[in-house]
Amino acid sequence: MTKKELREYDRWFHDVLPQRIGELEKAMNSSAGFEGWKPSYTPGSLDSLGNWFASQVETRPHTPDELKNIPPHIRDWVSGGELTDRTISLAMDVGMYFSQVFLRNNSSLKWDQIFGSKRFVDYGEPVLVGFGKVPFNPVRMMLTLAYGLASNTKDGQRLRGIYDIWSKKSADNC
Repeated sequence: MTKKELREYDRWFHDVLPQRIGELEKAMNSSAGFEGWKPSYTPGSLDSLGNWFASQVETRPHTPDELKNIPPHIRDWVSGGELTDRTISLAMDVGMYFSQVFLRNNSSLKWDQIFGSKRFVDYGEPVLVGFGKVPFNPVRMMLTLAYGLASNTKDGQRLRGIYDIWSKKSADNC
């Protein structure tokens, strides 16, 4: 994408964020055991959210074209298949909510969009800064978590663990 397109994406991302959190709440509330979850924007709300997200992650087999394009050094890491479109959408919604929990509980954090090197993994993406030198991409982090959940190497409590680890980084930089 061009810088202009990335800036438009950033605007879209922030514009739809409240709506996507509303959709996340509806999805959780329609799941048995999570009917009462509300987006309180507290770290404690991540416990239920993480457990719910873990129960929602699904994969599908890779297509032959996808397999062809997976670098050999990461094939084992993604051998369980590709995340479904629904899982990717949920990861985005969870990431959006996760970002708001960070922002409401860590005053040193803010949104940024980094346009340095195009080789930077989060080039032009909405990221949180204030953790020191490393920006935090909440959507990318939730996609990574989804793969860990799919492979059973992580569980629902990992969401809160990620928050606790990164919050400490934020506090260390104040």
